[in-house]
Amino acid sequence: MKRQALWFEAPYRMGIREEELSGPSETEVTVRTIVSAVSAGTEILIYRGEAPADLAVDATIGSLQGTFSFPMKYGYAAVGEVISLGPGVDPLWQGRKVFSFQPHQSHFLAKVTELLPLPSDVEILDAVFLPNMETAVNLLLDGKPSVGEQVAVFGQGIVGLLVTAILARIPLACLLTLDRFAARRRVSEHLGAHKSIDPAGRTKEEILSLLQGPREYKGADLSYEVSGNPEALDQAIAVTGFGGRIVVGSWYGTKDAILRLGGPFHRSRIRILSSQVSSIDTRLGERWTKKRLLGVTWRFLADVKPSQLITHTFPFSEVKQAYSLLNKNPGDCLQVVLAY
Repeated sequence: MKRQALWFEAPYRMGIREEELSGPSETEVTVRTIVSAVSAGTEILIYRGEAPADLAVDATIGSLQGTFSFPMKYGYAAVGEVISLGPGVDPLWQGRKVFSFQPHQSHFLAKVTELLPLPSDVEILDAVFLPNMETAVNLLLDGKPSVGEQVAVFGQGIVGLLVTAILARIPLACLLTLDRFAARRRVSEHLGAHKSIDPAGRTKEEILSLLQGPREYKGADLSYEVSGNPEALDQAIAVTGFGGRIVVGSWYGTKDAILRLGGPFHRSRIRILSSQVSSIDTRLGERWTKKRLLGVTWRFLADVKPSQLITHTFPFSEVKQAYSLLNKNPGDCLQVVLAY
């Protein structure tokens, strides 16, 4: 059979190629993709040519090997239906709705160990958010928010909004979010942020005045930087209080982060931690495995129902328009989904 697959060919240039797809091997299945989600972070860096070409894509995912060099296929959030089985595969897999970390393409082959069957209480359009929700859960594990703390979240794209939705379920003293787009700020407050503001032009003192914590402690106990903007990290450092921690979930690609570390930071004992979903903090020990992380992720998908964050759905044939929209008008869209 033939499939349609998206290829990133050069900065700002992409195309759909027709590829031959063989039948499944002994332990494989064929999956027909129903929907896939476009990442407004990593994928737009690739689209613009701002991803380091010599960096491995993801050594932990079999479908995402190689480096960020053109031409390349990419994507990591596909939900589909199993349509054919290899001879050694249990017949119960036939017709199952599954999630898989796959590039944007109409069909794919996968071993059943590379598939995640959708739980009965998770809808297809919620399941497509699994990678971002898994990232959000991992960010919470790394930040370790506690009852009564003041938390600031810089960036209210999809990951930032999901982090906000989970944090809102903790009785915090203050949950402040920051994003330059008004539509995202409105959604952030709908999901539970106490206040969401535009960080542009805001002084340190203005932001601190919005953190409604104890008078004796100035600043955020915990800050998340998930905006993708290196300047936001410097702002997060400025408003995080003594002994606080900053979790950086953004990937800046080839962009540099210029930080002011010569002032209060030197004496503040702030901890800055990088967080990335392909691994779990080793300090959590054997208690937290990938399986446990995914279990929590599925529960939050059923609870939060992030399909409410889908603002645009494009037929796969119109994929170029989808990326152009995200690149030129990011404030007009939250989650963009491709339908096959």
